[in-house]
Amino acid sequence: MVSINELPESILLELFTHVPARQLLLRCRLVCSLWRDLIDLVSLWKRKCLREGFITEDWDQPVADWKMFYFLCSLRRNLLLNPCAEEDLRSWRIDSNGGNRWKVESLPGDNGKDFPDPKVKKYFVTSYDMCLKSQLVDLKAEGYWEELMDTLRPDIVVKDWFAARRDCGCTYHIRVQLTSADYIVLASFEPPPVTIPQWNDAMWTEVSHTFSDYPPGVRHILFQHGGQDTQYWAGWYGPRVTNSSVIISHKMTRNPAPPAAQPEAGQGQKEAAHKPSPFHVHTP
Repeated sequence: MVSINELPESILLELFTHVPARQLLLRCRLVCSLWRDLIDLVSLWKRKCLREGFITEDWDQPVADWKMFYFLCSLRRNLLLNPCAEEDLRSWRIDSNGGNRWKVESLPGDNGKDFPDPKVKKYFVTSYDMCLKSQLVDLKAEGYWEELMDTLRPDIVVKDWFAARRDCGCTYHIRVQLTSADYIVLASFEPPPVTIPQWNDAMWTEVSHTFSDYPPGVRHILFQHGGQDTQYWAGWYGPRVTNSSVIISHKMTRNPAPPAAQPEAGQGQKEAAHKPSPFHVHTP
């Protein structure tokens, strides 16, 4: 009987392309030195990225570590739950609930405008006293283990949308903090409140901020937003917010530490066989 290890390396690489990434690193890589060497190849992770649609055939952007790149792409999603009020206020912590309290309304709303993305149907609206709500993202629980965050420190992209009613002024607030495991603030984004006058155009405005080159040790992301109206009218005349997002990008606008050598197919097999993997996967 022919052993699987007698197959050409190109065939083994093609087989590994179809194996789930975590199984490759947690199980297959431990089978033997040959498999370990092949699983550490740049070419395997490029193939997996191409197969998953993370890159195209004509991809020409530099990638420091293709394994890390693959995992960042596979994990990429909005880490905020219920960002567009489709589930009322579910998943949001109410920090301040002044006036007539938070409320969910359907677009465009009274004296409002449609949202630029027609898929967004609802928004959260504030009242005449301060209304604030927040979510705390646990990065490890979302699949972003310590080494991934500390070694690469990928860009963290935060976005929010707000609008005022045409007939009422309001003040909009946003605060985003990157914190350690002990909730020590390591980086923050808290611009001055935005005040919109009465009789405005009611257009939706996007707020965007990218955290890059932040200190190692980020384990949580706190996202908070809200505001109040400036006329102190009973009801829901404060800023409207929707389509918020916190996304860990596969990009890094910094110079990461030099990665461990990643041999191409057929290169460095003997040396790699004696080296431990520079990459460790967190198992939930």
